[in-house]
Amino acid sequence: MSETVSPDQTRLNPRTTAASADWFERAHRVTPGGVNSPVRAFNAVGGTPRFMASGKGAWLTDVDGNEYVDLVCSWGPMLLGHAHPEVQAAVAEAVSRGTSYGTPTRSEVELAEAIVGRTPVEQVRLVSSGTEATMSAIRLARGFTGRDLVVKFAGCYHGHVDSLLAEAGSGLATHRIQGAVPGTPGVPAASTAATLVLPYNDREAVEAAFAERGSEIACLVTEASPGNMGVVPPEPGFNQFLAETCRAHGALFVSDEVMTGFRVSRQGQWGLDGAHEGWRPDLVTFGKVMGGGFPAAAFGGRADVMSMLSPDGPVYQAGTLSGNPVATTAGLATLRLATDEVYAQLDSAAAMLSSAVGEELTRAGVPHVVQAGGNMFSVFFTSNPGPVRDYAAAARQDTGVYKAFFHAMLDRGVYLPPSAFEAWFLSAAHDERALQHVIDALPAAAQAAAAVVA
Repeated sequence: MSETVSPDQTRLNPRTTAASADWFERAHRVTPGGVNSPVRAFNAVGGTPRFMASGKGAWLTDVDGNEYVDLVCSWGPMLLGHAHPEVQAAVAEAVSRGTSYGTPTRSEVELAEAIVGRTPVEQVRLVSSGTEATMSAIRLARGFTGRDLVVKFAGCYHGHVDSLLAEAGSGLATHRIQGAVPGTPGVPAASTAATLVLPYNDREAVEAAFAERGSEIACLVTEASPGNMGVVPPEPGFNQFLAETCRAHGALFVSDEVMTGFRVSRQGQWGLDGAHEGWRPDLVTFGKVMGGGFPAAAFGGRADVMSMLSPDGPVYQAGTLSGNPVATTAGLATLRLATDEVYAQLDSAAAMLSSAVGEELTRAGVPHVVQAGGNMFSVFFTSNPGPVRDYAAAARQDTGVYKAFFHAMLDRGVYLPPSAFEAWFLSAAHDERALQHVIDALPAAAQAAAAVVA
């Protein structure tokens, strides 16, 4: 576990955002929206986005000197916490040898071996982003099967690939861009004509789609446990059903573990279902944790499918910075430190904190549902009974209530995702002090949410 730094309590309240506001104004002059990824702009919650200056353990410090317990963790990658000393040391040593060669390196082979050793894939190809990984996996599936149609689920986000933005989650859900992607500027109708979007957790819809168009379907792609519409886990046996349905129709099952891979267990979501149920996906995409905070991702799968990739096969894929020696070193160090003890600690902390959130909201009379997928969880501010099982239900939540809750937590030194449609993440650095800080902030935040409900 990395060292956790406790904040100076005198600096937590009152808070100033003057420096962040200045940087945001400067950013607007040179960057669309002032950010390099839309959700960071705080459009969904309002206010000034915090420009961070540093991170250590479970804490972030912004340019105004305010400190926060971080429940975003760079949207998942910081499994061990910020600035873990052993990861930093490995990266510093790698940088001392050079930053990029454009040649094969030992560290990329070692990282690939670590991924293959933990997961159901037989071979992997390293890339630089989750978007690139899913884009390449779809191309490979089409090349392997000789088919064009791709099936995905509403609310699942697989990167900003044109054909996969159809009813996607994450930033699109946040900004209420729903329905067919041809209505999204810059994405031509032809790009999504071969994408079939189904409601998540709906077996009948999947069966009907394959019964009607099974011979055209190259692959079905799904988040292994969705976290981009809020956390909406697969119902028991759903992933197994998808794998078996694809196999029966000669299509490939692509499991997107960019978010869950090495995050919810050492084997990802597959370690929580497929490893016990006896099935394997044909292709898997990885990212986030496997890069240890650096831009690194991968896709992998059955050896016979992966052999279709160039230079062995006809499906072309390449990348100048793929397998970058600094990124692969960071990822390898992170995976080596991600022990069973780390996952047990994360699971325990996430269960405790998610329970505390639910209890405080219940005490304040705020309608809500807390849902978890492994050690990822989120809160839906909804009065609808029962679990949130698909995108339609997730979209019915009251984002205004989340906005009030978010800012009350932010004012008390807790950094939540600036969107109601994102997962909350913990790290191994979230010790008792950090968790207690979050718990202490909950009563006032629950009351702020209650005021909006009333």
